[in-house]
Amino acid sequence: MVSIEMLNENQKKAVLTSSQYVRIIAGAGSGKTRVLTMRIAHLIEQCHVWPNKILAITFTNKAANEMKERIRQVLPEQGNAVFISTIHSLCVRILREDIPAMGMPRNFTVMDADDQRSILKEAYKEFGLDKQTYTFGSMLDYIANNKAAEISPERAYVFAGDLRGENDKAKVYEYYVNRQQAIYALDFDDLLLYTVRMFRQFAEIQAKWVQRFHYIHVDEFQDIDKIQYDLIQLLAGNDNSVYVVGDPDQTIYTWRGADVNIIMNFEKDYQPCETIVLNENYRSTPSILNGANALIHNNRNRVEKDLFTSRPDNGAITHYSSAGEEYEATWIACKINELHKQGQRYRDCAILYRSNYLSRALEKAMIEQRIPYVIYGGIKFYERAEIKDALCYLRMVCGSDDLALMRIINVPRRGLGNKTMDTIVQRARETGKTMYEVIRDEKVVSGKAQTTIENFVKMVEKWKNLAPSTPISRLLEMILLDSGYRSMLEADKENERLENLKELITDIESYTINYPDSSLEEYLQLVSLYGDKGAEDGGDHVQLMTVHAAKGLEFDTVFVYGMSEGIFPNDRAMQESQLKGLEEERRLAYVAFTRAQNKLYLTESSGFSYILSRIKVPSRFIKEIDPQYIEHIGATFDTGKPKEIKLHSALFEDEAPFEERLASKPRTKWKKGDHVRHAAFGEGIVLEYSEGMLKIAFAFPFGVRKIMATHPSIQKAEEVE
Repeated sequence: MVSIEMLNENQKKAVLTSSQYVRIIAGAGSGKTRVLTMRIAHLIEQCHVWPNKILAITFTNKAANEMKERIRQVLPEQGNAVFISTIHSLCVRILREDIPAMGMPRNFTVMDADDQRSILKEAYKEFGLDKQTYTFGSMLDYIANNKAAEISPERAYVFAGDLRGENDKAKVYEYYVNRQQAIYALDFDDLLLYTVRMFRQFAEIQAKWVQRFHYIHVDEFQDIDKIQYDLIQLLAGNDNSVYVVGDPDQTIYTWRGADVNIIMNFEKDYQPCETIVLNENYRSTPSILNGANALIHNNRNRVEKDLFTSRPDNGAITHYSSAGEEYEATWIACKINELHKQGQRYRDCAILYRSNYLSRALEKAMIEQRIPYVIYGGIKFYERAEIKDALCYLRMVCGSDDLALMRIINVPRRGLGNKTMDTIVQRARETGKTMYEVIRDEKVVSGKAQTTIENFVKMVEKWKNLAPSTPISRLLEMILLDSGYRSMLEADKENERLENLKELITDIESYTINYPDSSLEEYLQLVSLYGDKGAEDGGDHVQLMTVHAAKGLEFDTVFVYGMSEGIFPNDRAMQESQLKGLEEERRLAYVAFTRAQNKLYLTESSGFSYILSRIKVPSRFIKEIDPQYIEHIGATFDTGKPKEIKLHSALFEDEAPFEERLASKPRTKWKKGDHVRHAAFGEGIVLEYSEGMLKIAFAFPFGVRKIMATHPSIQKAEEVE
């Protein structure tokens, strides 16, 4: 028996409505899955609809399985007959029955990402291309965009004209499509495209499936794209009921095709349409919701609603401002440690950020504070390919080891084949030299390959000669330019990878300030300590992730890191899409804020940003929160001089720019002979303290280091115990 007594009034209305076309605007944490489940159960039990006439489309397998389980709990016998699946699984079901009409066998293969990459590898080998010039991701995007626009390989050649790069892509596209046809395979994009094309070409097949399902439900409707909407419209026909659930304020995937106007215009496409708003939130506290409401009110293209809750409040949103991103990250780590000591589990904390490159300082802070963490849905900063490449180029300046040379000698592609590399390796073994010594001192091959090797050696020798008198960050910039690595990423529009490299330069700048007497070799050694940290064992760990990855998740405590103008909201997104871009950035912030159940922290820092090429200022999104729902702690830097606002932590009472921190007296009283513990270098002894700097002797291999006395990674040994 279905009971709706536990539902609020709007939820009951959403379950019991008899309208043919229904749009549910479901705010974050408003119980939409429960409503959708109860709606389907109501149709079966009270309206006597056959379960197999009901279709529910979700956008993840996890959501589909959760809904299936909930319906089985309510209706154990009849629930299994409801067709609940992702939109791609639905297409597979349709195509298995009717794809012969399109000239394909019913037992076609569904390609996964590995299958796609395998075909690309074949094509690259066939045409002498490499994944450094055309990454698999960018090539698959090219293929998918052409398919969605119904551009055939033949047309792609026409559009390519005389551009070599575009012709290379067209050749790969043609190879990919021909290979698919040869093995009777469809990729995920094809599943939707073939189904829509088949329905449009064969009216009798479309009519069959219109009769199959009389009640169509679509979850996460704000995230669908045009081709998905076309499919839903074709399945709906003229007589079926269409019930969509979504929130325009959470449309954050326009970069992969989602269109907020689809849910906004649903009332025009399906008339008469009933719209029901679910705005009672069961997740977050009043201050978090009021702050999120104040933020999203600044968007124009939305359905008006205000989230509210009957939960008790747990204090205002906290905005923390710091003197630099290193201190910002350390403050978060210290706050998490403080919460953990009070009994909170690590896994109840999440740190969200706008872009992947921002994880660098956070990861360092987590390691230094010995906090277990995982990167949710991503790769740790120092394990990313472009970071490893850049560090290997720097290693060529220091020691020119074989592993570094093997990694970067052909990145970007320089036309050195396996045979050439085998010759170099063999000669190095024969002479007992490193591979670099061999190519520097001997003529190991001939012709074009030898010229290429000689040019490579000239570059490396130039960097080696400049290294002693050039700051490490400037040296890396030079290497990325001279080697063609930066041009390679720019040509392929690999903006995220370029941002990661800029963040590496920021890391080097920070290292140079904090350890002014240290060398490039010592920096590389220190980075290896961070990069060697493996995944933490066990399930209790802080989760670091982008806001996009956090969609659909919730955590007791959420830190939104990097809330600086140009970073969040993202400069590039606003430049490319103007007002639409800003509104999507605001929706993204809204999603981030509403992941928090009990406490929300927003953090940002001053200082120069290599990503933005300017001094950072706080995000406009912080200013858009009503003052009564947010408290500001740390320091502001409106005039270049810090102005204290309010301090809640004894850890950072001196949040000032680097020069002022150096001139001020550290909280700890240092003297010669003090035993210290450093997060990366281990235990050491103070040799000298002068003008805000400590000279410390650490164990081999680190030796004597000069470190800023206020650096957050160093403490007296007795304070650590």
